[in-house]
Amino acid sequence: MRLLVTGAAGMLGHRVVDDARALGHDVVGIDLPDLDLTDETATIRRVAELAPDSVINCAAYTNVDAAEEHEEVALAVNGDAAGNIARAAAQIDARIVHISTDYVFDGAKDSPWLESDRPAPLGAYGRTKLAGELQLAHANAEHAIVRTAWLFGAGGPNFLDTMLRLAAERDEVSVVTDQVGSPTWAGHLSPALIELAERRGDVGVFHGVGAGQCSWNELTLELFERAGVACRVLPTTSEQFKRPAPRPAWSVLGTERDPGVHLPPWQDGVQGHLDERTNA
Repeated sequence: MRLLVTGAAGMLGHRVVDDARALGHDVVGIDLPDLDLTDETATIRRVAELAPDSVINCAAYTNVDAAEEHEEVALAVNGDAAGNIARAAAQIDARIVHISTDYVFDGAKDSPWLESDRPAPLGAYGRTKLAGELQLAHANAEHAIVRTAWLFGAGGPNFLDTMLRLAAERDEVSVVTDQVGSPTWAGHLSPALIELAERRGDVGVFHGVGAGQCSWNELTLELFERAGVACRVLPTTSEQFKRPAPRPAWSVLGTERDPGVHLPPWQDGVQGHLDERTNA
């Protein structure tokens, strides 16, 4: 399969490029400044030149808090650019796999969110990612939209590395207990995206997250225990830890699709990430 990966310099994108090549696919990875996906004409021209069988779109504006102040910029990247790459792929009859987020939901639930649940984003980031889903689905019928959550991995800023850095500087950290989700390691998500890129005709929305659920506090406890870190983890709440953007209280994603995207337990992802840090 000839595969185009956009956002190839990012935490997830570079992993998809490496994994797809290891599987024997013909892979082209692009990112800024190679191509500005918000430029529709340039995007259509470049994709036509590269002529992929499938596109995995990992490009995104991911600064959740900054999106509150810069929603137009976030919308251009998460919304319009997604539509552009989908139209470009459609013109050459290429399949597109697109990464979306748990932030399209408002968190007002106590059971896993399913693909058919109605989105209701709380903040700008979620609104712009939902706009991208809608534009992409309208532009290219041969699409798979993969919502993931609490993504972490090498090659980009992420919660686990931040906590390990803080643990090296402090004797204790305070982490919220009232936000629950499905931590997802890029090393587990990447192969699933590549498989989806091969599943032509299997279209629509998919949920792809680490199996199980935990709070940010529980994730930190698991991380420190596995890393052998002697740093206390104190409980706190979202009310005490104010951020510019609202976060969904419940971000556990499930799936009703058959076949769906099923990833290993989130605890295995934590260990995988730690192992990679050690080997690096």
